[in-house]
Amino acid sequence: MADNIATRRSMPLRLFLWGVVLLWLMLAAFPFLWTLWGSFKVQGDFFSREDWTNALTGVRTLAETGGYFTGGGYAGAWVQEEFWRAGLNTMIVTLSVVAISLTFGTLGGYALSRSSFKYTFWILMAALIFRAMPHITLVSGYLLPFFELNIWGILPTTIIVLVAINQPFTLWMLRSFFMNIPKDLDESAMVDGCTRFQAFRRVIIPVMWPGVITTGLFSFLLAYNDFAVTATLLSQDNQTMIPKIASFLGTTQQEGNVMFAVSAVVSATAPLFILVLFFQRQIVSGLTAGAVKG
Repeated sequence: MADNIATRRSMPLRLFLWGVVLLWLMLAAFPFLWTLWGSFKVQGDFFSREDWTNALTGVRTLAETGGYFTGGGYAGAWVQEEFWRAGLNTMIVTLSVVAISLTFGTLGGYALSRSSFKYTFWILMAALIFRAMPHITLVSGYLLPFFELNIWGILPTTIIVLVAINQPFTLWMLRSFFMNIPKDLDESAMVDGCTRFQAFRRVIIPVMWPGVITTGLFSFLLAYNDFAVTATLLSQDNQTMIPKIASFLGTTQQEGNVMFAVSAVVSATAPLFILVLFFQRQIVSGLTAGAVKG
């Protein structure tokens, strides 16, 4: 009886919560779904000022291409404008940033979590300050030496800068995960004959995978979505996907370039959906395991 009353009383609350969730999903998902739909239309339909329903019916798409859907935007972006080069550069930059950040981040985070020296606190505070600064303020300091050394515009310098910007985050994140692992674990390994590094590699790292995957995923997103650093430090020939999309939007006076940008946006967003769906369990478990301790 009491359960039935509680169920009736909670029903309006449940309906309200489901309504909020559905509204949030609609607001969050609609822009991408609309962009995905429009990427298979011609510019005259998707950006029609006469009748917005042209984007749904595809009147001009039918007249220009003979079908209600077209892959002309994707062909123009990937083949004509060689968006695949930007995709390849993005993959190189992103994977390099993740690998280097995790290598230094795991070693640094482990050392900071096990250190009892007072300067550990100040190192973490300095890292937090650098992490809070806008990226563009840090990038401006690199420009003059990069120009003088003639290393501006290439991928390795951009990777170094992105690793430097990302390192404070990886230190804080991985230190939090290491703090959750009892010190007795690595001390027991050293009693059994392991060195400090062997205990770290054979005992600590195997139980750290949720934290490593979570931190690696966020490092991936930082490098993948970055615009300020890549747009400033890379030449036009070495652009990654985000600055390349911006270059499409900067030439709207040319017919078709806007649809190249729309198709490129969908192409750049799709891997992120797949990545998050594939690693969703590791992300949730990693965040709940490591975010509760500072």
